[in-house]
Amino acid sequence: MGAPSQSTADKKATRDAYGEALVELGASRQDIVVLDADLSGSTKTADFKKKFPERFFNVGVAEQNLVGHAAGLALSGFVPFASSFAMFLSGRAWEVVRNSVVYPKLNVKLVASHGGITVGEDGASHQCIEDFAIMRVIPEMTVICPSDFNETKQVIHAIADYKGPVYVRVGRPAIPVIERENYKFQIGKAEVISEGKDVCIIANGVMVNEAMIAVGLLKEKGINASLLNMATIKPLDKEAIIAKAKECGAIVTCEEHNVIGGLGSAVSELLSEEYPVPVIKVGMKDTFGKSGTWSGLLDYFGLRAKDVVSHVEIAISKKKK
Repeated sequence: MGAPSQSTADKKATRDAYGEALVELGASRQDIVVLDADLSGSTKTADFKKKFPERFFNVGVAEQNLVGHAAGLALSGFVPFASSFAMFLSGRAWEVVRNSVVYPKLNVKLVASHGGITVGEDGASHQCIEDFAIMRVIPEMTVICPSDFNETKQVIHAIADYKGPVYVRVGRPAIPVIERENYKFQIGKAEVISEGKDVCIIANGVMVNEAMIAVGLLKEKGINASLLNMATIKPLDKEAIIAKAKECGAIVTCEEHNVIGGLGSAVSELLSEEYPVPVIKVGMKDTFGKSGTWSGLLDYFGLRAKDVVSHVEIAISKKKK
């Protein structure tokens, strides 16, 4: 398989991929139903509504009811996809997700749009930087954050076939599509984007693109970096992470999320028990977001390729000699 490469000419939002995948699933499966909390134009579930209005349910601005309704549909034999903004679906509805969906192991798919700071101008109240943490802490919950449009479509098809509760974060802005050959997403499996033995970068979501740019910048400095796309935050690909820790001796994680509780924490928890090496985290440094353009916010909060490079240099300096 050829190495993935960034495609700057082709930019698409992962939420658009979600809308397209729902229509594809709806056409092939009568058990697929979709629910939204009065945000279908933003979450792109409106695409499904236009094609299959009899299988679409708008519950209004009532996220707890959204999740409870989805649970009931799952008990009736349907495969419900329930959507709202990440702040509301993971935050406001958390207790219902825990007790009405995950505890009884119901086959509900929660797809949260507008995650992270790339919501932009909506500001801190709508910028969910805690969802990985509060979703992965629920026992037996699967948590996924795809890297681009194409992977998102594969993710939605994969979770439709998977039996059990899943949380997926998709984003608002159009981001570069990663060119891949013969790539197939698998729940719980990392994608190897580049190989190198000096350090391993582990990223997900919008940060995969920034990490790919960082790999190129590091090569110019004589640093050869491995890069793993860890779309599945839970269950982690433990085997891939441990192997890279042994090979590289230092890890840098990259996420559009608080550095507490998310991908970086999950990787640190694993390696502290299995193979301790330095783990340096790129992400929101225990701070709320701000209002601004999503691109400007990535700059402001240090989530750019140059910031990944500086964190890699710190990680390498901490390696055992």
